[in-house]
Amino acid sequence: MLVIVLLLSYLIGSIPTSIITAKVLKGIDIRDYGSGNAGGTNTFRVLGWRAGLFVSAVDVFKGFAAAFWIARPAYGAFGLEPEALQLMAGCAAVTGHVWTVFARFRGGKGVAAAAGLLLALNWQALLICAAIFAALLFAFRIVSLASISAALSLPLVLSLYRYLLNRPVADSLFYFSFAAAAFIAFTHRSNIKRLLSGGENTFKKKK
Repeated sequence: MLVIVLLLSYLIGSIPTSIITAKVLKGIDIRDYGSGNAGGTNTFRVLGWRAGLFVSAVDVFKGFAAAFWIARPAYGAFGLEPEALQLMAGCAAVTGHVWTVFARFRGGKGVAAAAGLLLALNWQALLICAAIFAALLFAFRIVSLASISAALSLPLVLSLYRYLLNRPVADSLFYFSFAAAAFIAFTHRSNIKRLLSGGENTFKKKK
């Protein structure tokens, strides 16, 4: 059952939302335009805010669905706590989103699917990270900077919850937050290089 749950979560995460949307609306492969990434941000840039919002919402839902619903049949497997199994299913969905089997393993960068996973496990932490994302996006208009900063803030937020506010945070989620921050930084490594060189794209409408 655990193998089935992980495989199904991966396949759900692999649904290439932006690629399908671009094909339906414009008959193009979105990876040939803009930043070349098959994610929500590039959809905003290439197809406009309506398509971008739709793609982002679906990608968030993929991570949420895997962690909240698809993981449930595997509860109790190997004596693992439900939160650990939710994380495993959600991570499988994020993996599918980044390396989709339906599009030659070229997908998005995992931020939206990871947000859906966090929504299923700790929506309060997600709200704080989302606020950090929104504040930095408004201030600098650089999506990659906002995304990386929000991901890096997650372990700090959970540490604050756990050690200063004495709020319950599952061990699996706490340690996962550090791995998730590192993973998002890894998928944004090309963006980090451009940020350091001052050549990263800003989020504004191009002529």
